[in-house]
Formats: sequence, C-alpha cells, structure tokens
Amino acid sequence: MPTVNVDKLALFEALGRNYTSQEFFELCFRFGIELEEDSSEKEIAEKSGAKDTGNVPERPTLKIDIPANRYDLLCQEGLARALRVFEGKAKPPTYKIVKPADGKLQQLYVQPSTQQIRPYIVAAILRNITFTAENYDSFIDLQDKLHNNICRKRTLASMGTHDLDTIQGPFSYEALPPKDIKFVPLNKTTEVDGHQLMDLYAEDKHLSKFLHIIRDSPVYPVVFDANRVVCSLPPIINSDHSKITLNTKNVFIEITATDEHKASTALNTLVTMFSEYCAEPFTVEPVEVVYPDNTTKVFPELEPRKASAKIDYINSCTGLDLEGEEICRLLNRMSLDASVDPKDSNQILVNVPPTRWDILHACDIMEDVAISYGYDNLTKKMPSVNTFGAPLPLNKLSDSVRRELAMSGFTEVAPLILCSHDENFKFLNRVDDNKTAIKLANPKTAEYQVVRTSLLPGILKTLNSNKKLALPIKIFEVSDVGFKDETRERRSRNERHVCATYTSKTSGFEVIHGLLDRIMAMLSTPRIHKNDKSELGYWIEEAEDSTYFPGRSAYIYLRYIDSESHERKECKLGSFGVLHPTVLENFELTNPTTALEINIEPFV
Repeated sequence: MPTVNVDKLALFEALGRNYTSQEFFELCFRFGIELEEDSSEKEIAEKSGAKDTGNVPERPTLKIDIPANRYDLLCQEGLARALRVFEGKAKPPTYKIVKPADGKLQQLYVQPSTQQIRPYIVAAILRNITFTAENYDSFIDLQDKLHNNICRKRTLASMGTHDLDTIQGPFSYEALPPKDIKFVPLNKTTEVDGHQLMDLYAEDKHLSKFLHIIRDSPVYPVVFDANRVVCSLPPIINSDHSKITLNTKNVFIEITATDEHKASTALNTLVTMFSEYCAEPFTVEPVEVVYPDNTTKVFPELEPRKASAKIDYINSCTGLDLEGEEICRLLNRMSLDASVDPKDSNQILVNVPPTRWDILHACDIMEDVAISYGYDNLTKKMPSVNTFGAPLPLNKLSDSVRRELAMSGFTEVAPLILCSHDENFKFLNRVDDNKTAIKLANPKTAEYQVVRTSLLPGILKTLNSNKKLALPIKIFEVSDVGFKDETRERRSRNERHVCATYTSKTSGFEVIHGLLDRIMAMLSTPRIHKNDKSELGYWIEEAEDSTYFPGRSAYIYLRYIDSESHERKECKLGSFGVLHPTVLENFELTNPTTALEINIEPFV
C-alpha cells in the first residue's frame, strides 16, 4: 500500500475540525484507509521528560496508508476532498474542460519515429494556477507517487510538467538518435546530448534507476516546442528551460507512455487534483494530439463514465436490505453520483468521476456501499447454507507427495520462485528459446530476472549453501514453476513440479530411480511398456539432455486419462539422471549429484 505524508494542521483545516489521533484513526478506518503514524504523538513520546531545547518545532505530519488503486488519495488535496464528501461537509466537484478564449487549442504533433520506443502521449494545461510552497511540494510529490504506482517506475508512463510561458506551441513529440538531442537538463547549467546525459546521471541516486528504460534504444523520445527548444527527454528528465517554479501561472503537462490508458489515467489524476488552485477552480484546458495518420484526440477526457449494479446483488453481498434511494445516498458519500434506474427499479446507475479509476465492476460499487454503510455496522450472522472447507485437489496431492518423500529420508527446502537468467538456462546447459520463461521487465538485481521454469536451480543453490553437511545430502521441493502461455488470459501459467536430489561420494543413480518408482507406486501408476497402447501408466526412455551426464539420464513419459476432457493422453512427465560435471561446477558443487524432476499435475 502506498503511504502518503500530509500536513496535519492543513488537512484538519480543510476538514473544518481538529481531531484527536484516535478520532482521526477511526475516521480513516471507516473510510477504508489507515492512519499509520501521527508525528505529533511520536514527538510527545520522545520528548517526555526531556528539557526544551528551544528549537522551533516542525509542523506535525500524518502518515496514512492508501489502497494502491485509489490514485485520487495519493495527495493531500485528493484526501481532504474525499474525506469532506464522506463526512457530508461538501459535494464532489464538477470537473470542466474549458477551451481558451480564442477557441484554438494547443496542438502536439506525434512523429512516426516514436512508434519504436514510446508511441503514446497525452497532454493538458492548467491555466492561472497559484502555487504556494506547500501545494508546489504536493504537486511534485504526487507525480513521484504516480510514477512509482500506476506508471510502474516510469516504464509504462512518465510525466513532464512545464512553465507554458517559457515555451511556445505547437509542440512536437519525436524520437531521435541520442547525439541529436542537446539541451540543459533540469537544475543543470551545461548542455549535454543524449549519450552524455546517460553518463551524467549514471551515479545519480534518484535518476540512475530509470536510465535502463531507453539507454539501449537507437533513438530517444523527446518533446520539442515550436522553436525546437527541448521540453523534456522522457522518461528521464525535463529541460531546465521550461522548469516550473512558485511563480509559474500556466502549467503544460505532457505524459509519454507505452500504454495510453495508463497515461490518460495519470493525466486525469494530476489535473483533477490540482485544478482546484486555478483561478476558476476545477477547470482544465485541453490539448489536441495529432497522430502521424492525421487522426486527432483531445485530452484530458473528464466526462464521467457510466456504471451500474443491481440492488439485490449489493444487498446479497453485504447482508443488508437497503432501498435504492438509501444505496444512492451511501454512494454519494463516496463521491459517486448515483441514482435509481427509472427503467429498472432494481438497478443503480452510477456516474463515475474521472478520479475513480478503481470502479471497474459492480463489485466495486458494492464495496463502496459497504464502506459508506460501515463495516462495523454490518450484521453478523451465520451463512444461509451449509459450507465446508476442503483443500484443492492439487494441493492435497502435493501434500501426499511431500509426506512420501519425507518418509523416504529426504528433507524439504523452499527456495524463491525467481532466479537469474543464467541459473535457469546457462548453468543447466540449457538454451533460452525466448518462448518459455517469464522474464521480469525491470528486475531489481541480476539474481531475480526470470520466473523459474525448473525447480533444479533453487535446489542446487541450496546445496551450495549447505556443502558442509555430512553426506549423503537428500533434499526435495514440491512447488510451482512458471511458463509463458499465449493461450491463457494472463499469457502465462503455473505448473506444479516435484524435484529431488541425492548428493554423495558416488552418484546414487539407483537411489533416485528407486525414489521415482516409489512416487509412482504411491500415485497408483504402474510401469508399462511404451508400445502397449491399451495400458495406462509410465515408462522411461534414454535421454539426450545436456543437463545430465551422457548415457546417465532418462525421460519419463505418462499415458493417462485427462480429468477434464476424459480423453486418453500421453505427455513427457519429466526427467532424471546424474548431473553433468559442468552443471555442478556452475553451482560450485564438488560431489556427484543425481536429480529427479517431474510434473505432478496430470495425476490430479
């Protein structure tokens, strides 16, 4: 959950009341957020019994945990606005698109070159805004919160804010070779090109973590004004030429992205939160984005979205018996404009404001009704039907396999599901086909780059950390691996595997082979001959697998009845054998090791 630090006195002033810490904690709880810390209470505790140093105390702050999908609560402005509405002290504002007096919109032209790096851009203008030191800091902080949240550390979208009075439209969004982009970065005095910029910020604590997003690209995205003045080089940094200050009156906001929906969401959040400081509150000037094919779009899109939910659905989920008008009143407290459908008395129609991107389904509307009603006020009662709990068949099978392996003298381990690319492929003498492994787009370290496609790397790393144990070392793991799967909605799938290794002064091939036979006996799966098509069971065939020592490995195959389609199927279940010396060397192991790995999902 994101954490927001807000000025306690300013927030209470906006709410029109001074709360004790307990009172505000209860208000947050009722609203579905959590007060984590009140600095004034902390200071009182720390200074208890201490002498007054005479220093001027800092303004107290509140540290509040916010749900990750409530982007509108990530700043003091949005939080105060939502709580005022929840407390019945204000009505939700109406956000308006206002064109300039001459009716001519600022234009932003997208060049075809951007399609190869960050193809989307959205923009808007906040006119006649008044900044103070406090709301300026809040403006910057909200951008950082959005960058780390919905923008996924700038990989999906990144924001640039500019003093419109220092630049001139129409604007141009292009992608150029790094050497052709020259400007003075924000808060610097020396002009650099794209390559020099990467060197300049390579050691920067804040910006270095974003350089990888575009560093290896042949072209970098860049926003120019009409005079070819660089406004920003997204997603890294803005130009010093157009930086905003406390004296800025007109703010030009541009957001470049690989996902237009995310960019539009971030733009709407930014302008709706800070348009309250415009001379005409809650008004935003739109910008026309012109694409390479001459199609145009106008941003931001602040029109409320339509959503609906059935009254009986809301009542059945909450255990209440509310009338339509009462549900509408509760939703209005959550900043949702709700009314009963005149054509269907069992349906609630909701106009979702541009600040509430978390409303995606009828269940989200139902949740807001429950929050507004008060979770503590919901009646506790027994379910109207008899229910019983039971483990999932796959988990029940996994526990049975664990028990069998443990009784066979093996010790269970639990490595992480992420590993490095080399550990998953190169260290096992395997080649990455780029179609199998799920790779992290922005891994924190080289140690966690891919979702493992085999349990073997984790077990071998565990062996490496326990080399001092007495031989033989017998360990196992029953857990999931992950694979790409374009046929699935999430384009990936998990698969439950069993992996066991035997490490001693000799290979112990017969131990692992015997363990396989014991597992199959426990699963009531007989060993059969491959050519006997009438029988169900498993068989093994000599393998040519570079992970294992030549001539000392086998593949395991299974013929079974599929539990869903009830059809007879055959599949490659896994493999076992003596690990190749180079594999052992890659994991810094010195003793012979034999391994077994099979997929147990066909047995469910």
